[in-house]
Amino acid sequence: MDLAPALAVSLPALGVIANPVSARDIRRVVAHAGNLQISERVNIVIRVLQAARAAGVQRVLLMPDRAGIHAMLDRHLKRGDTQLPEIELLDMEPTSTVEDTFAATRLLQRAGVAAIVVLGGDGTHRAVVRELVAGCGTGAPALPIAGLSTGTNNAFPEMREPTIVGLAAGLYAMGRLDAAESLLPNKLIEVSVLNGSGPPRRDIAIVDAVVTQDRTVGARALWKTQSLAAAYFAFAEPEAIGLSAIGGLLQPVGRREPGGLSVQMATDAQHALLHLNAPIAPGLVRPVAVASWQRMVAGEPLAVSAEAGSVALDGEREFTFGPGERVSMTLREDAFHTLDVKRCMAAAARDGLLATRFPTP
Repeated sequence: MDLAPALAVSLPALGVIANPVSARDIRRVVAHAGNLQISERVNIVIRVLQAARAAGVQRVLLMPDRAGIHAMLDRHLKRGDTQLPEIELLDMEPTSTVEDTFAATRLLQRAGVAAIVVLGGDGTHRAVVRELVAGCGTGAPALPIAGLSTGTNNAFPEMREPTIVGLAAGLYAMGRLDAAESLLPNKLIEVSVLNGSGPPRRDIAIVDAVVTQDRTVGARALWKTQSLAAAYFAFAEPEAIGLSAIGGLLQPVGRREPGGLSVQMATDAQHALLHLNAPIAPGLVRPVAVASWQRMVAGEPLAVSAEAGSVALDGEREFTFGPGERVSMTLREDAFHTLDVKRCMAAAARDGLLATRFPTP
């Protein structure tokens, strides 16, 4: 049961991407948020894998890391745990950057896993989805993801016990659950930057794309509201933590509801329609000057009015733009799929997928 490089897939397999450094950004310094230690991340992975094995999964492909997750998992395996599937490390050299998540997602697509369990916050889930969406453009099958929240802001991944996620993902990976009943469609925001020469720059956000007046990326995590110029939300829930709370407290938009939301910020008090106190990070409730807002319609690009600034995707500044560049935001519906854990477990109960019946005497 030693960890070994991943081989060609011969049995239904499950992929696992566990970000060892999620929840380590500047918001953890300025707010009073917890910090999930490596040992607890390993415990989460073990609970997922034990449950997946109980559902029939025999092989798991795992992203390697330098921070200690797979090293601690290897020590656990050497103590003789027989309740886990065979674990194979993806054949890649970790860099301790987001490139690890990009590379791991591409490798899992090529390996033909049935689903990917993701441990991380909004940023980690966005990185996985970005590669999955790009992979679909090359003809690769779209893989569903099952998210576990271990980040700073967790607007996208739902809070669930890893054991239940592992059971649902395992049953789906083994083909014991129907895709039509098990998967949910999700929206995203597509960001496009045109500069008049060459192809446009494109990226995505799975929760929110926020335009700021900052001309540099600096500390990537966005936690100050004074520089906000506009925000675009795929969904916005009132109980969310993070920048999507701005939209959620103005005009909620559900994950499965058609459309999104666009919010324009005011540059000063005279142009503000209202001031909104929003929980933009754990422990941080900050005022936001709002000028206007409107619903977004899928497929209709909205032009960004700011002439220069930076764009934050799911809470982290990713790139800047300057005069002469045109930025637009487009809502895409049914863009990728997630595992509906609640419906998966309801189907398991209904069909007796976890029950062993004894013969009638």
